[in-house]
Amino acid sequence: MKIQSEVEHYILKNKPKDECGIFGISCDPEAASLTALGLHALQHRGQDSAGIVTSDKNNFFAHRGMGQVSEVFSDVSLFHTLKGEISIGHNRYGTTGESALKNVQPLFSELSIGGIAIAHNGNLTNTHHLKDQLIKSGSIFQSTSDTEVILHLLSTANGTLLERLTYALNSIRGAFSLLLMTKDSLIGVRDPFGIRPLVLGKYKNSYVLSSESCGLDIIGADLVRDIEPGELVIIKKNRIESFKPFKTTQLRPCLFEYIYFSRPDSILQGRNVYEVRKKIGEELATENSGDKNKIDIVVPIPDSGNASALGYSEKIQKPFEFGIIRNHYTGRTFIQDSTSIRHLSVKLKHNPNLSSFKNKNIALIDDSIVRGTTSIKIVEMLRNCGVKSIHMRIASPPVKFPCFYGIDTPTKEELLASKYSIEKIQNYIGVDSLSFITLNGVYRALGFKKGRNNESPAFTDHYFSGDYPVELIDQESGSFPSQLSLLIEAKK
Repeated sequence: MKIQSEVEHYILKNKPKDECGIFGISCDPEAASLTALGLHALQHRGQDSAGIVTSDKNNFFAHRGMGQVSEVFSDVSLFHTLKGEISIGHNRYGTTGESALKNVQPLFSELSIGGIAIAHNGNLTNTHHLKDQLIKSGSIFQSTSDTEVILHLLSTANGTLLERLTYALNSIRGAFSLLLMTKDSLIGVRDPFGIRPLVLGKYKNSYVLSSESCGLDIIGADLVRDIEPGELVIIKKNRIESFKPFKTTQLRPCLFEYIYFSRPDSILQGRNVYEVRKKIGEELATENSGDKNKIDIVVPIPDSGNASALGYSEKIQKPFEFGIIRNHYTGRTFIQDSTSIRHLSVKLKHNPNLSSFKNKNIALIDDSIVRGTTSIKIVEMLRNCGVKSIHMRIASPPVKFPCFYGIDTPTKEELLASKYSIEKIQNYIGVDSLSFITLNGVYRALGFKKGRNNESPAFTDHYFSGDYPVELIDQESGSFPSQLSLLIEAKK
């Protein structure tokens, strides 16, 4: 069935893209291997490229490449060359800068105070503004990544490493978690709003920094705490010092981390992501109290809809079924030459469990609707399976605004909910009914009984509310860097 074969193609194309994953460890003789394991656990945050940089206190060693961690680090002998007890690693999904080898992180630069490597999760919102100034003052950029701007700011600053970091961090705007590494120190930084996640762990006698706690779990490290918003930690000789280089801070983590991006087994700010998603499903059911009388089975769109669908199912007391089966062992869709064959190859990943649907009234649970193309294809697939009715329930509010903080979302004009009412979206995707959880419902699921405090929101939720906590300097000014000639690398 052609519709069936197209589902995964549209899911991959139309879902918001994850940001990046970062992982670092200090004072362990197997630092590189442990970092690779951490990156495996964070693979969901970026699949374009991966890299590791290590230090043995005298020299730096690096291996970076395009592809997933298992592809980049498939040769075990690589770890014999990645010497040292300090290591940082990065999984990239490029939200700023093209997918090319020159943008693979960690980036490295030799400064007057010594070598430094950097890995970055997030986006800067004043990249073009800063880059224009730096180029005019003589800086030469080798990549199109916003992360390189930070290295140039460190290079042009004066004083100690801490003084240079303070200068650079107060020059940039945006959402970011950073790992930096000198020859003998591991450094972690979280933006003043704590939009992008970063946690501190303990492994034997070593400290570990990771985007999510699942990166700690895979190596058997203990979660110590979240790095605080606007906090800078310097780990040296297994000692940790904490600094607050920013004038003001306010915890407003990214709400989409709980809805979609983070792994369900991660713990963010003391909350288990899986349990939050189940509670979102419960709230979704509460807001659609009449569903109990018209739904036969509850079906998630795997995998991000699973936990919310389970919570919804338990609340309305209707069976939960894996009606859409996902094959997790296929890797990338590799057939590209023929459109018809490419569509068939997509069937390797998702296919309906036909017996689950015939003559059933289905509640179809997904985490979000972005362009709507995914939903159309899935609904068509289910109609062809003989369903009686489809009631789509979405575990996030309508996505109306683009993100500039490290999530790759379409422009506002491409976001379905920015143009159409819920009724029109319902007709567009072809379901019998459509409902989104309210923003207050998401907040209640996170423990805020009164919902969102509009005067002082607890989370960064601009994609739903239009409330951007960090100024969008580049977007509002329309500034672009003066260096227009960029080397475009040939792609395999």
